[in-house]
Amino acid sequence: MSAPRLLPRLDPDNRFFWTSGADGVLRLLQCESCTTFVHPPRPFCPYCLSEEVSPHAVAGTAVVDSFTINHQKWHPAMEVPFVIARVAIDGALGVILTTNIVNCAPEAVDIGDKVKVIFEQQDDVWLPLFQKAD
Repeated sequence: MSAPRLLPRLDPDNRFFWTSGADGVLRLLQCESCTTFVHPPRPFCPYCLSEEVSPHAVAGTAVVDSFTINHQKWHPAMEVPFVIARVAIDGALGVILTTNIVNCAPEAVDIGDKVKVIFEQQDDVWLPLFQKAD
């Protein structure tokens, strides 16, 4: 999906997440005290309140938790329909990303599908998108 997108504003707390695709690796914050993954990025762990959080590489695979097929053309350059999905990240209990499922027909997506991350670069942001795993 190569449509123009509104890009996130990069700040010291989230820059690692939005630029981690430069090397093809999905990274999430993990608390050094309680080992919980923290997403969206923030300067402390919401569970134990530790400020010792740092980016860690994760597998980059996930399971489709829910999805919708969008038929609304929000921008003239967008191709419809497209899939907006929530994916549960493998190995990062409790982390669910809202993303797009790409490189397959929208009607081929099902809840429970195994997916893997791919990145789409726009400016200095690498957007984590997902496609069906082989």
